[in-house]
Amino acid sequence: MPGKRLSVVVTRRLPAAVETRMSELFDVTLSPDDKPMTREALTAAMQGADVLVPTVTDQIDARLLAAAGDKLKLIANYGAGVDHIDVSTARQRGILVSNTPGVVTDDTADMTLALILAVTRRIPEGLALMQSGDWKGWAPTAMLGGRIAGRRLGILGMGRIGQAVARRARAFGMQVHYNNRRRLRAEVEEALEATWWESLDQMVSRIDILSINCPHTPATFHLMNARRLKLMKPDAVIVNTSRGEVIDENALTRMLRAGEIAGAGLDVFERGAEINPRLRELPNVVLLPHMGSATVEGRAEMGEKVIINIKTFADGHRPPDLVVPGVM
Repeated sequence: MPGKRLSVVVTRRLPAAVETRMSELFDVTLSPDDKPMTREALTAAMQGADVLVPTVTDQIDARLLAAAGDKLKLIANYGAGVDHIDVSTARQRGILVSNTPGVVTDDTADMTLALILAVTRRIPEGLALMQSGDWKGWAPTAMLGGRIAGRRLGILGMGRIGQAVARRARAFGMQVHYNNRRRLRAEVEEALEATWWESLDQMVSRIDILSINCPHTPATFHLMNARRLKLMKPDAVIVNTSRGEVIDENALTRMLRAGEIAGAGLDVFERGAEINPRLRELPNVVLLPHMGSATVEGRAEMGEKVIINIKTFADGHRPPDLVVPGVM
């Protein structure tokens, strides 16, 4: 659409610098507050805009897309994951979808290691003890955690983030194992010192810490179901910084309460902000409010990618981060 000043609707508040730059380049409608749009508001936005800039909190399904009308031509997602968008239906209706891959890789990998350390070294329990004022001083057997060096880390999903987790894990002296749809190239596997498991069942039964780093797709929904969780060792730990739907949260909660899994670090949850209340009661569980990608630098870089995708589209070209159905 060269020469045309595109109308752009942004569904959530973005960093001020990103909003300012968008306003300079496009006819942009910004979100007045930082709350998810209702379906009615999303429908109206999609009917009136050339470009929609949604986030992970916006569920854009086939029904919404059917009501979008003919004006909407690009959904420039603010984020890498697009499981909240029906990409196939969008493309069938002539609507392109772009995302922001690669931006959150290091931030999410950092958070994964932080959660591993927090659970195994009992950091939240120590923090709670200090904040309560009940600490009586150092003791030889008090607050004993576990050493992560030498432990077997199993990575479920060896894409950008999984590989970044592997590099960090090796620096901590962990043994890296992984399960992925496709085996990595030999030179990549060698550089990461990673062992591939074709069978997820066999891997999860042998590792000490499991890191979930795969996207949410129909194939990965409840990939870690009750049967597979039961294969894990009782002293194993599970960490998830990817998508909550990959784990059967109710089954995980039951096993944590029963001592059948030693601990968990969760940054994402199966039902979004509706967290199983029984998880909150467990001292061996670290819960975070979807902070994996929450850095100032990462959010700014996301915005830059969104702007580049829209600007490239406005100039009559395919967005550089175009999402192809079935490839993600």
